[in-house]
Amino acid sequence: MADDREPERDPAAVADAAAAFRDDADDRDDGEAVLETLLEVDDEYETWTFDELPLDSGTFGELVSRDIVAKTDGEYRVASRDGVRATLEGREIADESGESEDEPLPVPFSSPIAFDPRAAGALVGALAFLVAMRLLNVRSVFRDGLVVSPGNDPYYYRYWMEELLAASNGLTDWSILTDMPDGAAGTRPLTHAANWWFAELLGGDQWAADVVAAGLPVVATLALGVVVYWLAVVVTDDVRVGVASVVLLALAPVHAVYSGVGFLEHRLHQYFWLGVTLLTLAWLGVDVQRRHGREREQTGARTAVREHLACPWAWVAGLVLGIALTLSAFAWGGSVLMFVPVAGYVALKAAIDVRDGLSPALANAPLVAGLVVSAVLSAFLHFRWGWHETFTGVIPAVVVVGALAVVALGECWRQLEWPVGGFVGVTAVLAGFGLLAFRSVRPGDWERLWGRADDLFFRDHMGATETGSLFATENSIIFEPMAQLGLNFYLALAVLVWACWLVYQRYEPGWLVLAVSTTFWLVLAAFQVRFAAQLAVPLSVLGGMGLVYLLAWVDLARVPKRFRESETDETGRSRLRERKTAADGGEREPSVVVSRDWRQLVMLFWIALLICGMSLIFVPSLSAQTAYSDAQVDATLAIDEHAMDADREYPEDFVLSQWGDSRMHNYFVNGEAERYSYAQSTFDDFVTDTDPDSWHDEFDDQVGYVVITGDRGEAPPETSLAHLHDNLGTGDSDREPLEHYQALYVDDEATAFAVVPGANVTAELEPGETVTVATEQEVSGETLVYERVETADEDGSLEVRVPYAGEYSVGDETVEVSEEAVENGGTVAPD
Repeated sequence: MADDREPERDPAAVADAAAAFRDDADDRDDGEAVLETLLEVDDEYETWTFDELPLDSGTFGELVSRDIVAKTDGEYRVASRDGVRATLEGREIADESGESEDEPLPVPFSSPIAFDPRAAGALVGALAFLVAMRLLNVRSVFRDGLVVSPGNDPYYYRYWMEELLAASNGLTDWSILTDMPDGAAGTRPLTHAANWWFAELLGGDQWAADVVAAGLPVVATLALGVVVYWLAVVVTDDVRVGVASVVLLALAPVHAVYSGVGFLEHRLHQYFWLGVTLLTLAWLGVDVQRRHGREREQTGARTAVREHLACPWAWVAGLVLGIALTLSAFAWGGSVLMFVPVAGYVALKAAIDVRDGLSPALANAPLVAGLVVSAVLSAFLHFRWGWHETFTGVIPAVVVVGALAVVALGECWRQLEWPVGGFVGVTAVLAGFGLLAFRSVRPGDWERLWGRADDLFFRDHMGATETGSLFATENSIIFEPMAQLGLNFYLALAVLVWACWLVYQRYEPGWLVLAVSTTFWLVLAAFQVRFAAQLAVPLSVLGGMGLVYLLAWVDLARVPKRFRESETDETGRSRLRERKTAADGGEREPSVVVSRDWRQLVMLFWIALLICGMSLIFVPSLSAQTAYSDAQVDATLAIDEHAMDADREYPEDFVLSQWGDSRMHNYFVNGEAERYSYAQSTFDDFVTDTDPDSWHDEFDDQVGYVVITGDRGEAPPETSLAHLHDNLGTGDSDREPLEHYQALYVDDEATAFAVVPGANVTAELEPGETVTVATEQEVSGETLVYERVETADEDGSLEVRVPYAGEYSVGDETVEVSEEAVENGGTVAPD
């Protein structure tokens, strides 16, 4: 029967009809897939018949009745392709009359802004799991009113936070930012400024400082989880990959250690801004890709780029990129490293733009604008406020110059239609010349950068585990990545290879962002495992994609959307991949299969155990290794109590310990937790020496206490380590009791001593007479017997130096030694 309707309809009306069809939950929940299928067929043919559409007659009839499909010359076509496409992209469209409502700012493609209850519920669950994995050390952090941060370095950041709080006059005292002390402004100014600001926001007192020290790492990681989810959805257009990415980030052991409760450091700021940097880069690239893919067979690449430049969100993303890149650089000492993968991405992005016929200058204009923002902001922070080292204020400008040169070269290359491989080679050569030019123009900055590189990649940090390689040979190379990143590491590597191949074959800037970033941090982690935590951010997205695909491979989930997209045949025309939807007569496929088949459930269990089980072992284990034991904390509290009773002030109350514990002990005893260099250079020499008393003069009032832990293994009996930790300085048949070490705390895990001048006990005896000078002391619930056997000299004089106050027996007499005499080296004698 003839159909009198016009084949073309108002795009706004068709968009409304398509949205109603898609959202009709009573009949289907795969309406979007049907509309995508409809557009793909309409792409392939000018007009088509029902036989060429892989849908059942009922669904097809509904599309016709809703005027989404129109009949013309006995065949069919989509009534308005722009209207259907607008529905799929979630954008508003004006009606043909030209009367349109105020159009809102377009939301980013594939963003999580559109509310989906199931996706929101899954995301909330994943974020809750992320927080739970960062709270594993909560009982070891909160102890008897104290916040005991795990690890050594957090106390450095707590020190500077409290120094800035003491110097500030409130939240609006901007002099803290503009005139920051050199020690804080030198390499990590943003971290110290942000910690101070959050503490001031909470009141600026000790309680506020403790809350920031304990809670900010968890809050920042929660924010990073949202960013990682968004990044995954932008790149993969699949919320399941986003949720899986958050779960895998939660299960990355090395990241869990560095972002757990109480671990206040530069890393929490760095990881978050790294995630934002990747998100903005990916969004900008994917926005161009989506517009380019939509316009490829219509008005061409120029229209796609113009639409990208006309989108306000593109410039917002560029601005956020510039801010994020600057803040991530000013948050830590290795700042210049943040610009390297961005520079590499710009070069490769220009190459794929040239290959796909896009203008590199226009397609990357918001990105380059973001780099300009970063250069200006970095220069302001360094040259106006004195933040960080000089090269941090200069390098962003160098990156801008390089980016402008690359896109300009790309424009020329595109106009000349030369092979893109040559463009990549010439870009690499230009990068080399750029480095040589920088070395010539700014030799001082070059030398400083070279020194920083040597410090980061080749330093031997006294056995610090974070300076080892991710592929440590002592763990057979393959096991260390699993211990640091979980089995997800190898799953993500497989996806990385696939992503590199995909970028080589097609225009995929989103995957290029992840490929460049992952490769860069992977190379750095091969030198030092400390970079594995940065690697965990893009790696979690790759792993999330791999996990969903693995579940789909064993029929436990729907194939990720990225693998269900249309392919292109030899003629360049689109051909459909096989689908199975309710619309084509098959059963509806949910995102995740909930099967009653016990074999599938068992398989799901084993896959979850395989991918996640190892991390569930390593995350608590590695987190516990950074926590301080009860004995270490109790030893510190015993020292603090003694220092207060003895009225010692810094440096007389300095605590000498192994360097990895130095900052913790001194933070709680004297508040001076900025450095550990003295402990690093002195402690090992001290504990391996055979005469600890001789160190009293060498300490020269610079050391007031000594803490020795029991994790240093067996020590030769003649060493200070054995004399103090094993024998508690009381001596035995082979060793004399020590004169200058007063035991304050005794435990198998840790012992603490006060370094004292000692009281000089004198007595008049018969010449050559031998007596026992002894006392009993109660230390940590144990009775410690300090006993000296001494002989009077030929004049009958006896002098014995003792480290404890209390009553001593001297032969048949007694003498009372006061704390003052022990602290000041006073002389006492029997009455």
